[in-house]
Amino acid sequence: MEELWFRPLVWTDYRLAMSFAVIIPTILIIWSLVRQAEAISRLLIIYWRVASLLMITIYLLVPAWGVENSAFENLCGQIGFITALIARVLIPIALWFWVDLNDEIKDLPPSFLKLMVVSWRWAMTVYCSLGVIASVPFLSCAFSLDLLSSPFCQVWIEAPLGYRSIIHSDATQGFIGFLGLLGLSVYVLYFGYFLLIRLGKQGRLALEQ
Repeated sequence: MEELWFRPLVWTDYRLAMSFAVIIPTILIIWSLVRQAEAISRLLIIYWRVASLLMITIYLLVPAWGVENSAFENLCGQIGFITALIARVLIPIALWFWVDLNDEIKDLPPSFLKLMVVSWRWAMTVYCSLGVIASVPFLSCAFSLDLLSSPFCQVWIEAPLGYRSIIHSDATQGFIGFLGLLGLSVYVLYFGYFLLIRLGKQGRLALEQ
């Protein structure tokens, strides 16, 4: 694993994800709620609903660590590489999709909060766009069991494994995979319901519920 030239880049990606996808938006949503900046709060709520797929991806990748995994554990890992790519596609869409919400944020009076939100939104968009490009070669990990167990793919599971050692040290890989698939099922059902029913019939009002 140490011989992989891109291993430091993978760990850098996870560190950037922790900063841009978790720490900064957590600070911003608390800040916006305190300041009662409704438009910014709505944007961040939308973001967190969509970005939860990143956490689900972590749970799906953990079971695929190692070479002697069950078919279920390998399946979780394969799905995890797919959801990792999908999450990076959906997040920028969620941040920019609502034109009227964008206009509300644009019309807000100048403030440090507004500057931080606009800067973070552009930074997150660039980060996810570059991430999509970087993730494409590793999408092959989702379609080859031999490749999934190789260092080429396993390097992406090192950081999720570290998360497991801190949060779920006593849990088996299979149980963590079950949690990941359960979370993914709920995510897909809600996302499908939102797209097919709430969004189609209610448009922007779908966000108010």
